[in-house]
Amino acid sequence: MKILAKQVISVCEYFGIDKIVISPGSRNAPLTIGFSKNKNFETFSIVDERCAGFFALGMAQQTQKPVALVCTSGSALLNYYPAIAEAFYSNIPLVVISADRPKHLIDIGDGQTIRQENVYQNHISYSANLDEKDFEKNTKLLVEALLIAEHKKSPVHINVPFDEPLYEESLKVEKLENYNVIVNEIIQSQSEKRKEEKLVSLFIPNEVDYQKTSKIWNNSQKKLILVGVNYPSEELQEFLNDLVEKDNSVLVMTETTSNLYNDKFINSIDKLITSFDEEKIREFQPDLLVTLGGFVVSKRIKQFLRKYQSKHHWHVDFYTKLDTYFCLTEYFKIKPELFFKNLIKIIEFKKVKNSYQQKFIEEKTKRNQKHKEFLKQTKYSDLKVVEQVLQSIPDNCQLQISNSSMIRYVQLFDVNNTFQVFCNRGTSGIDGSTSTAIGASFTNEKQTVFLTGDISFFYDSNALWNNYIPKNFRIILVNNDGGGIFKIISGSSNSGALPFFETKHGLTAENLAKMFNFEYCSARNLEEVNQNLNDFYLVSDRPKILEIFTPSDLNDKVLKEYFKAMNN
Repeated sequence: MKILAKQVISVCEYFGIDKIVISPGSRNAPLTIGFSKNKNFETFSIVDERCAGFFALGMAQQTQKPVALVCTSGSALLNYYPAIAEAFYSNIPLVVISADRPKHLIDIGDGQTIRQENVYQNHISYSANLDEKDFEKNTKLLVEALLIAEHKKSPVHINVPFDEPLYEESLKVEKLENYNVIVNEIIQSQSEKRKEEKLVSLFIPNEVDYQKTSKIWNNSQKKLILVGVNYPSEELQEFLNDLVEKDNSVLVMTETTSNLYNDKFINSIDKLITSFDEEKIREFQPDLLVTLGGFVVSKRIKQFLRKYQSKHHWHVDFYTKLDTYFCLTEYFKIKPELFFKNLIKIIEFKKVKNSYQQKFIEEKTKRNQKHKEFLKQTKYSDLKVVEQVLQSIPDNCQLQISNSSMIRYVQLFDVNNTFQVFCNRGTSGIDGSTSTAIGASFTNEKQTVFLTGDISFFYDSNALWNNYIPKNFRIILVNNDGGGIFKIISGSSNSGALPFFETKHGLTAENLAKMFNFEYCSARNLEEVNQNLNDFYLVSDRPKILEIFTPSDLNDKVLKEYFKAMNN
């Protein structure tokens, strides 16, 4: 094995990176051979690099640990870019290890060669460009890259130049018989140095002036806590439960992807705020806005909070500073669990009649009743199908949701509080939702149900070209024959270019299911939907796809009628 490959593998082993997703190629042969023959690594072979990137992202999403990607030189690593961007904005640690030509072969007309160094520079937290001959410098670069991936929860890129021959087995380095001992000593030394130097900020939260913070909290009559994408946290759940029970000046709004549940939380934001008149808007406008977690799906709440800004806005997150509402007054670089643990000890709890919380819990109850009444009589459509699907999914499942229409439909419902819910909201792209769901399914012992629209599914159909799909993996494909969301978005329907937005296709997943050995069933009305869902989640020899065809000419009308009903 080449010394450079051995060095990369040793550092990955030292840092406990144990999942390696490899796409076939020659230039990365030294890495492929080294990783696959080492029993400390679990290796996966996925041909399509874009799918491989999102598969790795799904695994890292679940484990919250770095997962490595290994590819050959040339355009291969460019196909990782969508997953890298998603990981960057979603705080998911990926380690891209790309094989490269030596520098003297770049830009001379050699095959499968591009300028690979720093290729992800706008969406990566560190780039390590290794040198074939500088052993100590390479170790420093590798250590820094993996420290950042691990502690910043962010993607990093390691570019590794290999000259030919590429397939030799022996490690031809003199005086390195005790290689593992020597390299581990160097790694440990460099790790401690880097922690003590400029990387120290990655490991330590900012100090919070809790006296000042509690004073602002106590003086705020209307406190809104808004939670976007959030990895399941029992500790955070308990703190927020405690707050809403003890202090009715606190209103908690959560999105489906927050993985937080409480009857006193507002968990279908658009269903609530769509109907607000000017009086309700003024009542709802918070004095203090506290935001947690990642990106928020609801466009309505973003527009509202930008127009009706709070006096104070705190964003609490260890990894990312977000000023989504253009009124940020404090960024607390600290984990929300620790922030609330300390804050709750010193704040005053308020219990008053007709409180901020009470008013909008009552509004929530009214909207929920209208929601139920509308769904009872509504026609067969995307909205009705999503209702039936969510009711059918067994307890304690992992629910993965594709972007565009599907995540927005799910946001309108009260999701089963035993679910863990995930969606790629970092870049909100449709490109890797299926691959992500499969990677997450492989890593999570819970049954995974993937709810997707047709454009997202067909766009990522190579995701099914994968030997690691669990038998209990389930895909529910809502096929409305095009990008139905563009009929909902204001302006696109009247643009004169709707075919270029909606992209009608007439495709079905049936033959894909046959090719990739999935069980397949389909439904075209509510009776068939419910009939197929009865045994859809049961133990089977193969993963399954249920394709539900819905009326593309009706879906947007039903949704518009729904919001009109919420306003009445």
